[in-house]
Amino acid sequence: MAKLPIEKMRELERRYGEVEARMSEGPAADVYVRLAAEYAELQPVVTKIRDLARAQSDLEGLRLLLADSTTDKEMRDLAALEIPELEERIEALEQDMLILLLPKDAADEKSAILEIRAGTGGNEAALFAGDLFRMYERFASKHGWKVEILSESEGEAGGYKEIVANVTGRGVFSKLKFESGVHRVQRVPATEASGRIHTSAATVAVLPEAEEIDIDIRPEDIRIDTMRASGAGGQHVNTTDSAVRITHLPTGLVVTSSEKSQHQNRAKAMAVLRARLYDIERQKAESSRSADRRSQVGSGDRSERIRTYNFPQGRLTDHRINLTLYSLDRIIEGELDEVVNALIADHQAAELARLAEDGAL
Repeated sequence: MAKLPIEKMRELERRYGEVEARMSEGPAADVYVRLAAEYAELQPVVTKIRDLARAQSDLEGLRLLLADSTTDKEMRDLAALEIPELEERIEALEQDMLILLLPKDAADEKSAILEIRAGTGGNEAALFAGDLFRMYERFASKHGWKVEILSESEGEAGGYKEIVANVTGRGVFSKLKFESGVHRVQRVPATEASGRIHTSAATVAVLPEAEEIDIDIRPEDIRIDTMRASGAGGQHVNTTDSAVRITHLPTGLVVTSSEKSQHQNRAKAMAVLRARLYDIERQKAESSRSADRRSQVGSGDRSERIRTYNFPQGRLTDHRINLTLYSLDRIIEGELDEVVNALIADHQAAELARLAEDGAL
């Protein structure tokens, strides 16, 4: 196991005490909010530091008791029983401590823009894209997050050719960021009379939601076009030019939104554009930082086939971490935690190994 950075731990505990003291002084509201956010971030780390210190102190006490020739046999026997359990607990606390001290992704606490597009497979791919969106929608609901559709293009037989949604809540991106990539499905389509298994695909992209302070978009760098939104007929046909298409001239990125309100469409399209530009900047920074050894899970390669959903066998396989689960029925209903947690754990293990190799831990 990598060595714990003792000095860093002491500094975090010192800072925690300092923030706590400043909050008790009753500072101005804006200062208090900033301090409270830092306090909330430091609290789980400092709690773990103190738990570890107590466990280490208890272990030292038991070892001294065991080494003391005046200790009676019953106490020595008890100490001998407790020491292995305490050593195991300390090892677990040290592992937790290392994970808590990993460098934080600045985007982890952000909300996210979720984009799902049908790939190869025609109507079946669009139906699968719809299934994926409902899976993420249910997963979001279980975590108390809000999902707002920003734009959608329905498939001819149902599902979506493309759907873009804003998933709002604390830590959304940290949970969903490893979902980006190509998702493959193997199943018998409802329209297949002979019962043959088809393979289709959909692409998922998860982008951290960007604020205006995160990414600066100059007015001269965008072109905004308005157009009439297409509809399903009758009262749904848009008779005004409310749909918005925004083109970011330096990159050629194009974002559209076609709800009823032009004002809302412009705001939604700008949110998606900011997220995409922010993601480009993050990918550039990540590439320059670790171009020669990107973590398997966090590569962010949108063209990488990351997962297969095999319905006849009820099997889900995540190819990046060789994870296979025979609970596809529950997963497709939004019970994604086992998959998400396994991906996060794999990423953390890779980061710990990298930092240990670099001598940073």
